[in-house]
Amino acid sequence: MRVKVLSRNPDDYVRETKLDLQRVPRNYDPALHPFEVPREYVRALNATKLERVFAKPFLASLDGHRDGVNCMAKHPKSLSTVLSGACDGEVKIWNLTKRQCIRTIQAHEGFVRGMCARFCGTSFFTVGDDKTVKHWKMDGPGYGEEEEPIHTILGKTVYTGIDHHWKEAIFATCGHQVDIWDEQRTSPICSLTWGVDSISSVKFNPIETYLLGSCASDRNIVLYDMRQSTPLKKVILDMRTNTLCWNPMEAFIFTAANEDYNLYTFDMRFLETPVMVHMDHVSAVLDVDYSPTGKEFVSASFDKSIRIFPVDKGHSREVYHSKRMQHVISVKWSFDNKYILCGSDEMNIRLWKANASEKLGVLAPREKAAMNYNQKLKEKFQHHPQIKRIARHRHLPKAIYSQAKEQRIMREARRRKDLNRRKHSKPGSLPFVSEKKKHVVAVVK
Repeated sequence: MRVKVLSRNPDDYVRETKLDLQRVPRNYDPALHPFEVPREYVRALNATKLERVFAKPFLASLDGHRDGVNCMAKHPKSLSTVLSGACDGEVKIWNLTKRQCIRTIQAHEGFVRGMCARFCGTSFFTVGDDKTVKHWKMDGPGYGEEEEPIHTILGKTVYTGIDHHWKEAIFATCGHQVDIWDEQRTSPICSLTWGVDSISSVKFNPIETYLLGSCASDRNIVLYDMRQSTPLKKVILDMRTNTLCWNPMEAFIFTAANEDYNLYTFDMRFLETPVMVHMDHVSAVLDVDYSPTGKEFVSASFDKSIRIFPVDKGHSREVYHSKRMQHVISVKWSFDNKYILCGSDEMNIRLWKANASEKLGVLAPREKAAMNYNQKLKEKFQHHPQIKRIARHRHLPKAIYSQAKEQRIMREARRRKDLNRRKHSKPGSLPFVSEKKKHVVAVVK
């Protein structure tokens, strides 16, 4: 005789300890879950709303400078160390975990125009208005020793920027021209020049380390090759470029911060048109820095805000501002991709989260699972109008909001004028010019 018996494995439903969660058996057959999509939509909506509720990006402000913060540099080996130079010639080294200054140096007379750390992190360089390049130890002087630079180079003109090679004992300065220096010598190995105007910033490529880019005040962006000791090519834009930053993942891509409120991402092989024009700021863009993933960058502007842009999007995903923050002169993205530092006119360095609603600290496995689930839900329903509206909304200061509105009206007026001209002209006499090509004047090779 055959007897049917219900057989259950206790491992499927019994808790190992009373602190464990009760195991719930789930049937994944979609026919049994007819309200799954509406339920998930509500969850996605709630997750999006909560993300905006918990978006509190500001972490700390580092006070101590007695003048505006003009430049900053990251330590290549230590995440918790950052260097800043002020308009009164003072250089400070900060410990970000303790959120305090660990060392102060009176480095220059007048502005500290630029600073960079050596690739090994043992020392750093500063340039200032007193026409000197100074090389300092990263560690403070020993007991009873004077605070003095390792060595000082006295130049003929004011240096406006400096950057160090990513692998060798070579650094570049800019001012009247771009000079390449060996650390052991007091005169430059070679001087690169193309045109006569002053050069505001110079940057080494982190991947193809022999390539340099520089921005001049005659609206040029010039690319140099250190091996040939010659300029390669230059692109001339409508207005002056303040600085540029190379993408740390794609060797040929760089982003330029321009006076015309925009940022331009170029591929150095095809300088005729930028890959992307990033428009959202309402005043001159003064600094830009890439995230270590190469997928996003942060920009600092004269309009008292900083914005985070995805590389492939024309508009920012995030805008950070505070009531006290004045014109932001310098900005840096930390090497662990979690934090953003910005230095502004009113003597403060501010520390922000790169992801505004991210929870800092150790996450429990359940928290991590819930976050991943919510993230997937938000991605699934991101194009629904309600969710899209909530996710996109950002509070702006009144000044920025009204200026952005004014610029929108001006752009619309220009577009209408073009349409009317085209309507009343001979067909083909007014060619369409894309937004990307409008701002590039010429490329010289």
